[in-house]
Amino acid sequence: MAELAIIYDRVRPDEKMLFEALDELGVPYDKVFAPQLKLVFGEPVPWKVGLERCVSQSRGHAISRALEGLGVRMINPSHVIELCGDKLATNAALAIAGLPTPRTGVAFTAESALELVEEMGYPLVMKPTVGSWGRMVSKINDRDAAEAIIEHKEVLGGPQHQIFYMQELIEKPERDIRAFVVGGVCIGAIYRTSGHWITNTARGATASNCPVTSEIAQLAVQAAQAVQGEIVAIDLVEDPKRGELLVIEINHTMEFKNSVSTTGVNIPKLMGEYAIQQIKNATLA
Repeated sequence: MAELAIIYDRVRPDEKMLFEALDELGVPYDKVFAPQLKLVFGEPVPWKVGLERCVSQSRGHAISRALEGLGVRMINPSHVIELCGDKLATNAALAIAGLPTPRTGVAFTAESALELVEEMGYPLVMKPTVGSWGRMVSKINDRDAAEAIIEHKEVLGGPQHQIFYMQELIEKPERDIRAFVVGGVCIGAIYRTSGHWITNTARGATASNCPVTSEIAQLAVQAAQAVQGEIVAIDLVEDPKRGELLVIEINHTMEFKNSVSTTGVNIPKLMGEYAIQQIKNATLA
């Protein structure tokens, strides 16, 4: 069996591109379908390195943890998934690293959340701490909206909805920046442009090439280092008031299907080459 495992739960265009890149590189690898994977601690697995590509964050995190317990070098490691998969944890790591982000606050009851909203001022954005593709992200323009959204979270219940995570709304120029970092290098970036305040390609934003300036490269790499991310996408926003870039969030299982042709960078090939290097490192160790 191969020493490299690609662990997935859905074959998206991204995974197809990754498989094709690995085939072209000529490296043996196993396609490991996560829902059928069974692991027993103490019983060896053949892989030295695993590249986690699950859509399900909880499944990907659990499998990464288990495989690390069996001696597999995971990309990204499970602690990176844990950090990047939680916006509050990500923001805490960025704060420790002293990196610029939108003004961010968190409260833990409905009453304190409403007080914090009023203190931070309008407009602002309330987000679930766990989630992607811009889902359940709410723009709050006034107290009426704040009361309604907070009440909805209370009624929905569940631990996630009892954490009220909010950020100032940055008046960005109808776009944000997604920068890709592989092995400590910013390999490319795209603009995501939309007339909607949520600039996410999953919500209809248009991708175009973004030249990687020294500012983008430096901030993206620093953000990746703050969470110890090896293959990650960093979402940045241009803040016209501050005159600087801010880090919004970090994606640990990054999508790149719209970015290869846009940037001209063979992102899956670079991911594959990085994984191959980790196999060599594991062999030498």
